[in-house]
Amino acid sequence: MATVKNQKTADIKTTTTNFVLNIVIFLLVALIIYLVFSVAMKFGDDSSQTPKNNTEVVSEIIQVDVLNGCGKKGAADRFTDFLRNNKIDVVKTDNYISFDIDKTMVIDRIGNMANAKKIADLLGVSRKNVIQQLNEDYFLDVTVIIGKDYYNLAPLK
Repeated sequence: MATVKNQKTADIKTTTTNFVLNIVIFLLVALIIYLVFSVAMKFGDDSSQTPKNNTEVVSEIIQVDVLNGCGKKGAADRFTDFLRNNKIDVVKTDNYISFDIDKTMVIDRIGNMANAKKIADLLGVSRKNVIQQLNEDYFLDVTVIIGKDYYNLAPLK
């Protein structure tokens, strides 16, 4: 009788151990599936690496900063006045990090190239000089860097 009781106790222990091991295996498989899915989503999502193509609609208010990259005193102020007279919100006027920029550049900062193209057209800047550099740290739409070709552009004509 003692052997039957020991056998039942051993069966209960084995069954309980198997049940606990099955739960642990299930949880580990679920964790592996989650991790594989997370890695696949991380590598499959290129939206952080490629520019965002908005619908190419010009915003009602375009916020711009104007940077003097040509070294001509007052050039940035002249461009700022011109843009403000054309209902563009210039939020900052300053010097660029260097004064050796040959061609004026218009830089899209938020992923809506329509805004940058509008500013370029307004200033008379070639569309070849409109580029996109997305920067989440900037709280503006477009940056204008005035180059040494400033005298050929609309603000000075």
